[in-house]
Amino acid sequence: MTEPLDVAKLQRRLAEFAAARDWQPYHTPKNLVAALSVEASELVEIFQWLTPEESASVMDDPATAHRVTDEVADVLAYLLQLCEVLGIDPLAALEAKIDRNERRFPAP
Repeated sequence: MTEPLDVAKLQRRLAEFAAARDWQPYHTPKNLVAALSVEASELVEIFQWLTPEESASVMDDPATAHRVTDEVADVLAYLLQLCEVLGIDPLAALEAKIDRNERRFPAP
């Protein structure tokens, strides 16, 4: 049985992967943000010309589902690496943002 995944474990794996290849000098905040933007754009490209209905069923096609899943993984990987480099706890940042949004946009 595999142990559950958590953000810190994934960040360690990404850091170890980069370290084993001597990529740390390239993993500056600027470069990671640029890579994150490129990967997010590749995800957008999949959906670019789909109708709302087509986009809602994008995971029904195995080939497209694989592409979407890979791009989501790439976006998340670069975001986690950026958070690691900048010392941001992504889950704490998200929770704080949700709290602010709940106060800013109260439910009717």
